[in-house]
Amino acid sequence: MLEGERDDSGFHPVSRDQQPVSLRLNQCAAASSLVGLRRSFARILRRGETQPVVDVMDKVVSLCKRRGFVFQSSEIYGGINACWDYGPFGVELKRNIKDLWWREMTQLREDIEGLDASVLMHPKVWEASGHVEGFTDPMVDCRECKARFRADMLDEARCPRSGKPVLENCAEFLTEPRAFNLMFKTHHGPVEEESSVVYLRPETAQGIYVNFLNVIGPARQKPPFGIAQIGKAFRNEISPGNFIFRSREFEQMEMQYFIPPGEAEKWYDYWRDQRMAWYGTLGIAEDKLRFHDHGPDELAHYAAQATDIEYLFPFGWKELEGIHNRTDFDLRRHIEYSGKDLSYFDPESKTRFVPYIIETSAGVDRTLLTVLVEAYDEEPERVVMRFHPRVAPVKVGVFPLVKRDGMPDIARRIAQDLKRRFRVFYDQKGAVGRRYRRQDEAGTPYCVTVDSQTLEDDTVTVRDRDTMAQERVPAQGLLEFFGERIK
Repeated sequence: MLEGERDDSGFHPVSRDQQPVSLRLNQCAAASSLVGLRRSFARILRRGETQPVVDVMDKVVSLCKRRGFVFQSSEIYGGINACWDYGPFGVELKRNIKDLWWREMTQLREDIEGLDASVLMHPKVWEASGHVEGFTDPMVDCRECKARFRADMLDEARCPRSGKPVLENCAEFLTEPRAFNLMFKTHHGPVEEESSVVYLRPETAQGIYVNFLNVIGPARQKPPFGIAQIGKAFRNEISPGNFIFRSREFEQMEMQYFIPPGEAEKWYDYWRDQRMAWYGTLGIAEDKLRFHDHGPDELAHYAAQATDIEYLFPFGWKELEGIHNRTDFDLRRHIEYSGKDLSYFDPESKTRFVPYIIETSAGVDRTLLTVLVEAYDEEPERVVMRFHPRVAPVKVGVFPLVKRDGMPDIARRIAQDLKRRFRVFYDQKGAVGRRYRRQDEAGTPYCVTVDSQTLEDDTVTVRDRDTMAQERVPAQGLLEFFGERIK
């Protein structure tokens, strides 16, 4: 998507005095006058408006590091801003989310095909798409601390020197906003010259559009049909932040649905509902999700209709996924720039048309952050990640109560047997209560403990993460037991 990230608020019918900081900054950042910016900042500061201090994100970030979900990239060298590495539990959580999306969008449907397009593409692709000319964000510099910020997100920014909000510390030192292109530029081949310039893709959608003819023929499809892709994208964000919510390297899950022009309204409404329903299958609470329909002044240049699925993060309502009616803009632009005919001839109606496109564009990393935030819970005696079993990185923990009397051997046999269907974590170190707590923090829905009674009747203790209730289950029936509960 070409449109910049919107703020978390500003979509309610309220008076100007009730409008949140971010909306008024979006309005004033659009002005070219530095005086206007300063006056707007001053008014906001006089009213004493500040962002609430939220420690939930700090706790989630700490747990992610402690339990091996997410680490800062290149940490031993001091890290690199807005780039993240996924650890053992994080990579499993991420894979589960992607697998569930892929299953929903391709495996269970006959009208959507998969694709894995190259990250590097011909530079004219990005000219045709409008990225070279228009993929920009407004940027301001602070003449005092020398930092750079997105002009439309100053209410979220902090001064790197003092740690204070930019609006309190740097407002009088900010330059006028100017356009900054977000694409990463590199060179293709051994010689660095203008003719070898290529870009790291800022979105995966264009790889789908340029492969429209390559897919529709071999797949024996006809509109309406879709092409789905999961892949990395790169944006040189001015002000990345909020952990993995906005980073410079991220992963997208996008589906482009090609349709006859007259069916755009029907399929837009269909995919709007389908995509919202999918988040419920991940265990996301319905009251923390909402639609934001774009008004005429918010629509991207390519869109006739657009809506965002938003989630209530600790830092406010933020976009999770976008659904857009992109009309025939993309294919017509590529027809113009490539000279190739990307139209479709319908043998039944004997008509030729350039398909309209309904886009669903979700972020893997944002979905993962949503799942993390939604799962995080604290009780007096423990911290627990209440992941839905579908997305939980580890499905079952297996422990011997003690390291003697043959219990470890039995526990390992059970773990090996369960591994045929589930991700299993074996642990025999420390008191069993501490092992339970470690798995609670990892979000493991069930734990199996081999104890002295196992030696007598071949049953084991199965503990439920959420209720902490325990029950005896025959060791030979564990696959069936968990199969009914983890679907």
